[in-house]
Amino acid sequence: MRKIYLDHTATTPLDPRVLDAMVPYFGGIFGNASSIHAFGREAKQALEQARGVIADLIGAEPGEIFFTSGGTEADNFAIAGVAATSHGDRRGVVSSRAEHHAVLDTCEHSALQGIPVALLPVNASGSVDTEVLRGALGSGVQLVSLMHANNEVGTISPIAAYADLTHAAGAIFHTDAVQSAGKIPLNVRDLGVDLMTLSAHKMYGPKGIGALYIRRGTAIEPLLHGGGQERGRRPGTENVALAIGFAEAFRIATGEMEQESKRLEGLRDVLEAQLRAAFSALIVNGDPHARLPHILNISFDAARQPMEGDMLIVNMDLRGIAVTSGSACTSGSMQPSHVLLAMGRDPSTAKATIRFSFGKSNSEEDIGQVADALKEIVSRSMIR
Repeated sequence: MRKIYLDHTATTPLDPRVLDAMVPYFGGIFGNASSIHAFGREAKQALEQARGVIADLIGAEPGEIFFTSGGTEADNFAIAGVAATSHGDRRGVVSSRAEHHAVLDTCEHSALQGIPVALLPVNASGSVDTEVLRGALGSGVQLVSLMHANNEVGTISPIAAYADLTHAAGAIFHTDAVQSAGKIPLNVRDLGVDLMTLSAHKMYGPKGIGALYIRRGTAIEPLLHGGGQERGRRPGTENVALAIGFAEAFRIATGEMEQESKRLEGLRDVLEAQLRAAFSALIVNGDPHARLPHILNISFDAARQPMEGDMLIVNMDLRGIAVTSGSACTSGSMQPSHVLLAMGRDPSTAKATIRFSFGKSNSEEDIGQVADALKEIVSRSMIR
């Protein structure tokens, strides 16, 4: 049985070119980048080169890039770090109900610390309407955190407009760009963001490393304490090998972005057309136009075609097809997606959902096999 991996939003395989770039830093170039001797200076030079590559790819300065253990830590750093600088009445956090749990759970923790938190509703496409955001921006808001592109349905939000509204209210703006980095162009100056979260393993880089862009002059406190690394904002011995891999993966993804995005969009659209033709009760979730090229999220309308939704993913896996119903961080739970519920889907429809996310390993040959497998599974899974 030929296996098909369609869960590239959860993680991606390491690009062999990235591994090649990392290998020397697992062996011969082993120095601690904080050491002042030759071994340390060699590692430090490589680390700063990696930082410079990432900064250049998003239109930032190298001194505005801070390495973390991944996207989750970067989101925590952005929200909790800014909250730690709050004073007076300006201490509120605004986010949305459709954010990744790295943001939602950090907001929840902040609320337990007495910080006012407002989670805004999203529209049927999964983004926050600008007028809704405008209405939430009072003088007490310190930080707004809204993702660039939704990790479940792929909707791309108008981040530049959000940032303008946020700054007009005197607040700081953060965006989680983990899913959009390497898929669509990113420029922090054009977007107007103060903080941006990135992660390597979504773009064929190594797991265990991410970054937070912090616009120069943005007030933020470190989450961790114990050393002066990352200019005092993220202590701990720097993982030079992973930083090199991150930079190389991002460089490759950006260089191949235009061609690969068109290819993935083509695969997505062919599968979508085949599934629409096969299932009258199909719902395609997300914005039909402003969406990432590699994500197709579908649900079966429970009112028209009741479905044993829990079995869809399991049965696809039994046929060698790796898909999921939502975020990898919550896929172990068979609860309906919080994103789809926020978009107005009823729980039964939200549970009867599959997210297909395409990547380098996928080809046109996969489409027919995936569509045929789903047709067979649905015919067996319908509630009679």
